[in-house]
Amino acid sequence: MAILRVNQVTKKYGSFTALNGIDMEVQQGEVYGFIGPNGAGKTTTIRILLGILQATSGTAQIFGKDAWRDAVEIHRQIAYVPGDVNLWSNLTGGEVIDLFVKLRGTNNKSRRNELVERFDLDPTKRCGTYSKGNRQKVALIAAFAADADLYILDEPTSGLDPLMEQVFQECIREVKSAGKSVFLSSHILSEVEKLCDKVSIIRQGQIIESGTLQELRHLTRTRVQVETAEPIENLAQVDGVHDLKQLDRGVVFHVDTSKIGSVIKHISEFGILDLQSTPPTLEDLFIHHYRDERGDR
Repeated sequence: MAILRVNQVTKKYGSFTALNGIDMEVQQGEVYGFIGPNGAGKTTTIRILLGILQATSGTAQIFGKDAWRDAVEIHRQIAYVPGDVNLWSNLTGGEVIDLFVKLRGTNNKSRRNELVERFDLDPTKRCGTYSKGNRQKVALIAAFAADADLYILDEPTSGLDPLMEQVFQECIREVKSAGKSVFLSSHILSEVEKLCDKVSIIRQGQIIESGTLQELRHLTRTRVQVETAEPIENLAQVDGVHDLKQLDRGVVFHVDTSKIGSVIKHISEFGILDLQSTPPTLEDLFIHHYRDERGDR
């Protein structure tokens, strides 16, 4: 069942096209990653989903309702965390969390207190004294303390240290196991890779690839380091082999994922002593798409 559906959404500002006919579907219980560089259209998409902006054309629906016309009703079932949180400076962190939770009509004190402890937040301090990381914690605690059906997160771990990023990842897994859906926009590719069931890559307002990580990995290459009993002959001429380098012991190269079988078959003729294969990461995939536009890394 699709919780979120975007169909041919276009957003124009005068002659500038910020989004150009994008399509997405987020299913119930799914963590969906949305990645792209600054200016690619991620935040514009999220603002349309939240009913802050109206699409020039196309449809955006959440829970089967129109994201623009039914925004108030939709917001009763979603939790949103932006990448740059602004809070009331004279209120304490605890007061802000309680306010957000009560606005949602829930008041689960035990869940709220558990999250405050896990995110290591001092809720008695005024928000004006908080660092960026602590402001993010307030928003994340308020979001996860609410019993939402969909979490829309726009660069939610901005400013968090690695330990708190781990806590965030645990919370995502918990809401997923509870059957909730998550739409996660991020440029932290390792975070998306660890958490997401599906990913869409956006570039210049267009979705250029969508699918599971397994489905998308055919677009990039695997790193292979191998040591053999005899020198490998004609490896550079084997179809699918790239960036071949000689090491003190053996060789290292990149291979098109679809060609791994034939390349390993060729290498095995020379007596494999040691072989290390590193599968492509989401970062490799991301750079693969942007190299053509920007040249070298």
